Amino acid sequence: MIGVSAALELTAQKLRVAIFDRREPGREASWAAAGMLSPAPESPHDDALVPLAIASLRQYPAFVAAVEAASGKSTGYVPCGALEIFPSLTTGERDERIARYRNLGIAANDTSTGRNHAGKITGRDCPAIWLPDEATVDPRALFAAALVAAQCSGVQMEAVHGITGLLLERGRCIGALAGEEKIYAEHVVVAAGCFSGEIMPADSNLARYAPTRPVRGQMIAFGNSATIGAPLETVLRSDRGYLVPRRNGQIVAGSTSEEVGFEKRVTPEGIRKITEAAIELMPGLAETEVVETWCGLRPGTPDDLPILGPTDTPGLLMATGHYRNGILLAPITAKLIRSWIVGAPELPVSVGAFSPTRFVAEKSQPHSGPPPRYA
Repeated sequence: MIGVSAALELTAQKLRVAIFDRREPGREASWAAAGMLSPAPESPHDDALVPLAIASLRQYPAFVAAVEAASGKSTGYVPCGALEIFPSLTTGERDERIARYRNLGIAANDTSTGRNHAGKITGRDCPAIWLPDEATVDPRALFAAALVAAQCSGVQMEAVHGITGLLLERGRCIGALAGEEKIYAEHVVVAAGCFSGEIMPADSNLARYAPTRPVRGQMIAFGNSATIGAPLETVLRSDRGYLVPRRNGQIVAGSTSEEVGFEKRVTPEGIRKITEAAIELMPGLAETEVVETWCGLRPGTPDDLPILGPTDTPGLLMATGHYRNGILLAPITAKLIRSWIVGAPELPVSVGAFSPTRFVAEKSQPHSGPPPRYA
């Protein structure tokens, strides 16, 4: 989703763009995501990400409108808000979290409507926070629509044609390798998620730009919630898990966070943990059919913050390491990539904390390369 979003922005600037994917496009972390559009941090460690997340969330209505208009397809975007409930916290602890959210610029409050809705769903009266600005999107529908929009705008899609390395000349990135094929470009944007590090030559400093790692997340989809009473109409989450409603009435529940390398499989233990957390949030799900289970590999980084922007190897930019927030951050990442490549008076948000050079000790020197084949 990061790559196709950036491609859309770049083609709008009349640049020639190609996307290379080693398998069917959009079938990795983007396909596995829940589609919860939330800038709320999971822990104080994530506070640095909040301004970027808020900026991207604000762009979502225009982003999906443009994608849907260009593709003729729905993205499943719903500005439904979210409820956080706290079965084990006191009202005072809940109020402390509200104050923290507000200090970060996140709209948050404790309304009687929110509390009553939480009680209706969970069957318990417990502290809750209503987050009115949050939304959801169906990631699979969003990607399908964005890919059609990109192709209609002239983006060349090279599916099942993976990039295996980068082309370097005198300290400059001048393109990429796809097996034996050399693809020359003025700019190369690495947006390969947890596989980004595999593209970098291991014997060069470029590997330090993308110290990504896979973090497995397992997921469940429950059947139509209308069969157990009032359908779920907003995101519902706690410190143990979350529920995301779909327009078709299904409920997506997640998720695990597992450091198991590139092992991509669903496990009984992971599904059990998600199911228990889901039923705690919405007891009626105990009587609802599980219609799908799946998992994906999120792109984690050493500090679990994205890797965004130009490297100190001219011609090479990074747009990876979005961890849990790739779908949310797609619009703002695309805007940033456009700004870095075509130039802009100023960036839409401060991004110093996400620079690829934060992992790099040695610097590369610029040198001009051959004429570009792609932007």
